Amino acid sequence: MKAIPAKFKVNGGIHPAYHKELARDKAIENMPIPALLSVSMSQHLGAPANPIVKKGDSVLRGQLIGETAGFISAAVHAPSSGTVKAVSEAPTAMGTTAAIVVIEPDGEDTWIEGLEGIADWQSTAPKTLVEKIAAAGIAGMGGAGFPTHVKLSPPPDKPIDTLILNGAECEPYLTADHRLMIERADTIWVGCQIIRKILGATTVRIAIEDNKPEAIAAMEQAMANAEGDVGITVLKTEYPQGAEKQQIFATTGREVPSGKLPMDVGCVVENVGTTLAVWDAIVNGKPLTERVTTVTGHPVAEPRNVLNRIGTPYSDLLAFCGGLKGDVAKIISGGPMMGLAQPGLDATTTKTTSGLLFLAPQETQTFNSMPCIACGRCIEACPMYLVPAELSQMLEAEDYEAAEELNVLDCIECGCCAFACPAHRPLVQHMKQGKSKVMLKRRQAQKK
Repeated sequence: MKAIPAKFKVNGGIHPAYHKELARDKAIENMPIPALLSVSMSQHLGAPANPIVKKGDSVLRGQLIGETAGFISAAVHAPSSGTVKAVSEAPTAMGTTAAIVVIEPDGEDTWIEGLEGIADWQSTAPKTLVEKIAAAGIAGMGGAGFPTHVKLSPPPDKPIDTLILNGAECEPYLTADHRLMIERADTIWVGCQIIRKILGATTVRIAIEDNKPEAIAAMEQAMANAEGDVGITVLKTEYPQGAEKQQIFATTGREVPSGKLPMDVGCVVENVGTTLAVWDAIVNGKPLTERVTTVTGHPVAEPRNVLNRIGTPYSDLLAFCGGLKGDVAKIISGGPMMGLAQPGLDATTTKTTSGLLFLAPQETQTFNSMPCIACGRCIEACPMYLVPAELSQMLEAEDYEAAEELNVLDCIECGCCAFACPAHRPLVQHMKQGKSKVMLKRRQAQKK
């Protein structure tokens, strides 16, 4: 089996400075358990989990501490053994407030008893495998955090023939997925086969950008004896190649229609980190309690790819990487394109914390937004065939009906338009606000 270049070119896209060399060659390091773990109940898309423990309770690693609160929700488990010091609310990296369970680890890191894998998963019913994944609390680890068991349960009238593993990691600076593919290719491939069995997919594609030759080689070796229609699709390095709809088009030529989902064109896309978590849940019976996070940026003393427990304070992550060696102008949870700026280091890691980025003063700029000059650069950059300049002006005028007609809900908030805009228009902020207003209007209409 050979890796082959993608046959299809996605629309738009940009080429920011990537700076992946800071952590690209740093092997994954296991971080010691911090003194306190603050585990958010809102670390996935959908309804936050409901905490089921109270102050003073003793917990074991892998023990359920947050139950799902709806169909689109995910269970939350204790990342280490210890004592519950508080159940309260706290700000999240997303800027919202959510319930948290604060655990003081006991240093023993004792797993709860009774966790068992499925040795013969090849002969196990897909429904049983999905139930195991749901019980493990797995959510998409590429950033969106969609509950994995929901994604792997398409309705009967939407059969899936193609599974795509997302190894693009197109966000600048971030290298966690790159290192996972290099170091854990064999187990990622087993996880892929588990997901393939669940979906009944006949075709499998591993999509990786061409700036990751070591990852491509590692996955090629792991898949050397793969059977059926299986291959690695090498994508041109271009942001946002890791976006779901763009990756589907690049690998299959299928275009997801406006307002539709990947399942509507017979595809499911899963991040490689998520796929590894599926392997761990099915083969070892372990819930999702840790993940790899890239801690990087020129001001960081020792940029690293860190295997850390969910609920680890950002301050502890930075300390593990030697602290700072220079001034910092901005802290970002995630990457510079779709990550969220942080007021400090008080937030803690979640299942979706792919990176913690520190930018130096010379890497940021302060500017005043100016009127649109109608240059069209945002239109050229948009991967979703939108007209950001026109949408932005509609949203400034609070004309949400017109914005809805121009498909504002199709915006994936990738930031390409704002990156390309010479007038420094706050285009992404306009789109986020507009999408929120349109969705609110739809919900209100449904209640009437």
